[in-house]
Amino acid sequence: MDKAQSTANITLHMKRTFRAPRDKVFRAWTDRVELAQWFAPSAEYSTVVPELELRVGGRYRVEMHHKDGNVHSVSGTYREIKPPEKVVFTWRWDRDASPEHSVVTIEFQDLGNSTEVTLIHERLPNAEEREKHAHGWNGCMDQLAKFL
Repeated sequence: MDKAQSTANITLHMKRTFRAPRDKVFRAWTDRVELAQWFAPSAEYSTVVPELELRVGGRYRVEMHHKDGNVHSVSGTYREIKPPEKVVFTWRWDRDASPEHSVVTIEFQDLGNSTEVTLIHERLPNAEEREKHAHGWNGCMDQLAKFL
C-alpha cells in the first residue's frame, strides 16, 4: 500500500434524528427533485441535481450554487442501495486534484414517527478535510430538518 492510500483513512461520524417517517427521509436523499430542495450547507445556496441514477453503479452529480456566484460540484457512484435503510456512494469534489474518492454511508433507523440518520464519511485525506466536511454535513442536516 502506498503512502497516499494509507493516509486516506480519516472518518467522520454523525447522527441526527428527524421528525419524519423513514420512507420520507430516505426519499429526501434519493429523489432528484427532493434532494435539490435541501442539499446544501446553508440557505445561501441553491442546489441543482443534473444527474441522479439511483442504482448500484449509477452516477450522481450535485451542484451547490452560492449566492456570490461560486459553484461547488460533487459527484460519485452508488455502491449500495437498500431502501429505505441504507445508501452508500463515492464522493469527489470537481475541484479536487486527487483522483481518490471518499465514501459516504447513510443509514436510516426507523423510530416510528422519527428517523435516526447515521452518516459515515470515510477515506477523507486529512483532519482538516474532515472538519470542513463536518461543517458542510451539519449544514446539510440543518437544511434537511427544515425541508422535512
